Formats: sequence, C-alpha cells, structure tokens
Amino acid sequence: MFRHLDDLALTVLQQFDPERAHGLALTALNMGLGPSGGPVTSPRLRTTVAGIAMPNPVGLAAGFDKNATALGPLSRCGFGFIEVGAATPRPQPGNAKPRLFRLMQDQAAINRFGFNNDGMEAIAARLKGHKGIVGLNLGANKDSGDRAGDFAQVLAACGDHIDFATVNVSSPNTEKLRDLQGKAALAALLAGVVATNDALKRPVPVFLKIAPDLSLDEVAEVAEVANASGIAGIIATNTTLDRNDLHGPHKAEAGGLSGQPLFEKSTRVLAHLAGLTALPIIGVGGVGSAQQAYDKIRAGACAVQLYTALVYGGIRLAEDIAKGLDALLERDGFANVADAVGTGRGDWT
Repeated sequence: MFRHLDDLALTVLQQFDPERAHGLALTALNMGLGPSGGPVTSPRLRTTVAGIAMPNPVGLAAGFDKNATALGPLSRCGFGFIEVGAATPRPQPGNAKPRLFRLMQDQAAINRFGFNNDGMEAIAARLKGHKGIVGLNLGANKDSGDRAGDFAQVLAACGDHIDFATVNVSSPNTEKLRDLQGKAALAALLAGVVATNDALKRPVPVFLKIAPDLSLDEVAEVAEVANASGIAGIIATNTTLDRNDLHGPHKAEAGGLSGQPLFEKSTRVLAHLAGLTALPIIGVGGVGSAQQAYDKIRAGACAVQLYTALVYGGIRLAEDIAKGLDALLERDGFANVADAVGTGRGDWT
C-alpha cells in the first residue's frame, strides 16, 4: 500500500518543474508524509567513519536539504547520516532559473544552482539541537574576496552544531572554485579550516570533497595534500562536466551532471584515491541501488551518499539500499561492512 502511494507521489512530482518538485518534496517531508522508521541498522551495517559511529553507511549527500529545513524528517528516512548545505557566509540566490534539469532516460540530472542558500547564520540556528548524525557542506560566496577564508568562517559559525564538515571546492557552478583544488591553494585553504576546527569547543571530522574530472596526477596531488593536512577524510566525488552518451532535450545544459552516468567515472576516481591514502573515503556519484553502494564500498569507500537517485526512486530508496546492502554483506560472508571496504578495488583500477 505505502509503496504504491510512494510511486504515485513520485509520478506526480515528476510532472512539476524539477526545482519546484524538489521544494514540494521537502514540504511533504515536513508535513509528515515520509518514512518514520528511523535509520536502518544491523550488526553488519553499523560502522565507524572518521570517528563517527553510524547505524549504517548509507548517507544523504549535500544539496538535497541545502538550508537544513527538514533535518528531523530526513533523519527518519533510513539514512545512517545526512549532509546539508552548501552553506556560505552570506545568503545568496544562486544562478538564474531554470537551473535544474532531469534527464529521465539517463536517470540523471544537471544542475547549476550556484550555492543558493540562506547563509550560515540561518542554517546554524536550524542545526542547533539536532539529534541525528548531520554534516555541513561548507561553501564560498560567489563574490567573496577571500573564498578560502569563507570556508573557515562557515565552520566557525556552525561547527558546534554538526558532526562533520565538508570542504566543497569541487562544485562546477561557482566560477573558478575548482581552482582551489590546486596543490598550493588547497594546502593553504585546508590549513585555515583545520586551524578553525581546532579552535572549536568540540572539533569535528573535516572531509574534502573532490571533483571526478581530475586527472590521475591531480588526484595524486590532492591525496598528498590531504594526507599532510590533518583532515579526517575525503568525499569522492562531486558532479561532472562530462557530457557523454546522454539523451533528451536537456543533455547539453551547462552545470554539473549527477546520477547514473557518473557512477563508473566517480568509482574509478574513488578506487584510485583509495590506493593513495589511508584516510576514510565516502563514495558519491550514481548510487541508485544496493549493488552500486556495495560496489563503491568494495572499491574503497567506507560509506556512500546518494541524492539524484531519489528523484527516480523516491525517498524510501535509502531504506531499500541499506537493507539490500545488509543482504549482500550477509551473502558474501562479511560480518561487518568495514570488512568489505576495498576488497574489489582491483576491478576499478
């Protein structure tokens, strides 16, 4: 009965403009029209990533709840952890609409939001007192004169209310932001964020989110900087600028491509990175099934995140993936998900 209603709701939402549908989905969650069971968990699924004890390793990626307006409902949707944002020091409207496009045939999306958000002060107020595991994606204002400083500023404002923070230098939708992935710029940026984190009452694990479009040499440079920086882990990867074998009227839209076409590319970057660092890696990009979550984990991810797949599979997809992952681990004889991490890396390198 509930699955039928979920499918009906998904069909209705897909008749709306994508950004409007996204807003309606958040409204529905806040009205209590989502799952209510809480995180899926089991002895096989429980894990610890960068010191964070998680009921399961299936997380919500940043971007779905940019402004932390649905923290409670999302924490009841089966996810082991959620990430909100990106947050910037000052509110900003982002890029002109339309800026989100569905590629139905490809089970994909293209977005060029441009860090639209309510700003760090409003988001910090909503994060305060939240009980579930929540991280914050840190961003920089488009017109900032010190983008590196923006990341530290957001962490200083919000750090006391979160369980982890993500330095996002990999969005393709803020001009020249990805330039901060260069070795010298990245080292300086991370040094500032780490110093700010150390000054918090309760320092949090800091992750670095990288782009899938880096060359292997650039991935190696990122790993070298990350290993020396004092951060807790890496998130691989953000959206891609690639446009290969896509379909439909929106296939050439500018912005970051996410969803199924990103799965293989992002997983190969993840596997390569896993050979260069002992830092925990969270795998993102094209996760739409339990098998794909398992593939990311076997490629070297300690946990995974999803977002675009929810557009096509609905909000109960997180619960389905977590339960399916549990079954796959049991099938292959793993007592815990941590035991499966990296066991299939050679398939992707």
